[in-house]
Order: sequence, then C-alpha cells, then structure tokens
Amino acid sequence: MNLELIGKTVFITGSTAGIGFATAKTLVKEGASVVLNGRTKEKVEVAVKSLQKEFPESNVSGIATNFLNIKEIDTLLEKLPEIDILINNVGVYTSCDFFESIDADWQQQFEVNVMSGVRLSKQLLPKMIGNNWGRILFVSSECATLVPTDMIAYSMTKAAILAVSRGLAQLTKGTGVTVNTIVPGSTLSEGAAQFLENAAKAESKSQIQIEEEFFTKKRTSSLLQRFASVEEIANTVTYLVSPLSSATNGSVIKADGGSMGGIL
Repeated sequence: MNLELIGKTVFITGSTAGIGFATAKTLVKEGASVVLNGRTKEKVEVAVKSLQKEFPESNVSGIATNFLNIKEIDTLLEKLPEIDILINNVGVYTSCDFFESIDADWQQQFEVNVMSGVRLSKQLLPKMIGNNWGRILFVSSECATLVPTDMIAYSMTKAAILAVSRGLAQLTKGTGVTVNTIVPGSTLSEGAAQFLENAAKAESKSQIQIEEEFFTKKRTSSLLQRFASVEEIANTVTYLVSPLSSATNGSVIKADGGSMGGIL
C-alpha cells in the first residue's frame, strides 16, 4: 500500500531508539524525509548514520535536544525546517513508591512528556493549518489508565497528553490537519528488553519465563499476552500520520494488545 508519504517531512522526538527509531525507519521506507531527535548529539549521530547506511537514498537528519533545557528547546525551534508531520514520542519515567517521590520527579516528567509536545505544537500547528495539511501525533501509554502504583507521576503525564491532543484537534476543524494520540501497550523496547534480562538473572529464570509471568501476574488484562514489538507500534503510527488517515482526528487509537479493556 502506498501511504503517500513521499515529499513529507517528519520530526520525531525521542527517536534514537525504541518506538521512535522504529517509526523513523518505517517512515524512511515510505519515502518521507525524517528529522531524528535525541538528548545527546552522539546518540543522534549514531541513529542518523544507521538509517543512512541502511537507506543510502534517504533524507535523514537529526537535532539533539534536552527537553529540560529551555535554551536547547529554543535552538531546536529555530533549527527545525518546515515540518509536515510531528510525532511527540519523547518520554521519561521514574519507578518509585508514591510516598517517596519528590516534586522534581513529577516536574521533570511533566516537562519532558507533556510540555515538549505543547511547545512544538504551538510552533508547528499554525503553519500546518496555514498549509491546510499536517499531522500531529502524541504517543501516550496504557499506563494512562492502568496507572501502576509505582508510576503514578508518569501515568499522570500520559493521561494529560490525551487532553492536550483532543484540545489541539478541535483547533483544526474544517482543515486538512489532524491531531491524534496512539496508546501503545507493553512494548519490547530496549528498556523492556533490559528489564527482562535483569529480572531473568536475578531470579535465575529464562527471559521467556519472566515475560510469561509479567503477563500472568502483572499485566493480566492483556489479551495479547506478550510484549508488542516496536515495529508493530511503528506500523500503526506510520498509517496514522499518513494522508490516508484523513478521517481520523481528535481520536485515541489503542495499540495496547487489549490491556486497557472497554469497548471504546
């Protein structure tokens, strides 16, 4: 299927690894020009070179930004070319007892997970509306509704994204611009793979056993009963930011393996 992404320029935050990098790879395959982003220049350069090596004819570049640094954010906004598609993927989290969490944990996660998308959307959305075409996609998480007790701050930010996304979508009424949110479930990113490896060593079990126990004991609501691959999430993201998804706006699209339940 031709997703009609040739000639589109995409900026993906947090895209040197995980879902972000897998999405960048999928978009490059579809012919889009992609601007990668990561916290350090070194990681961005490695990711850019990796895609350029695999896809020699691709148009791939990158900009390093620490979204906790306002000056770096300002520099990013100045450097960005005209963007057709914005994917707000960057995210950080802490795992700790609620009563031991500190204000800085909450503030940092809110700044990175929510305000990065707010600031970028404020910069890019008016131009998209002026061009009568554009896509903004926020990447949330199943934790927005499942809310693990050791990740309440993170879950708060992922729930806040839903409100921001819906509000921005309402500003696009009658245009060719859409704003949506995708909600991935448990996904086998580098972080999840490291968790499985560490847990397997600590408990003298295989990684397969640890994964099975995660879904039979912790993420029992999952219908998939396994981690989704980053490629599975990236495929859904790529469709949602393509011209073919023009009838989807102001929506929350689940790619959660059924873990969140409900009929909507």
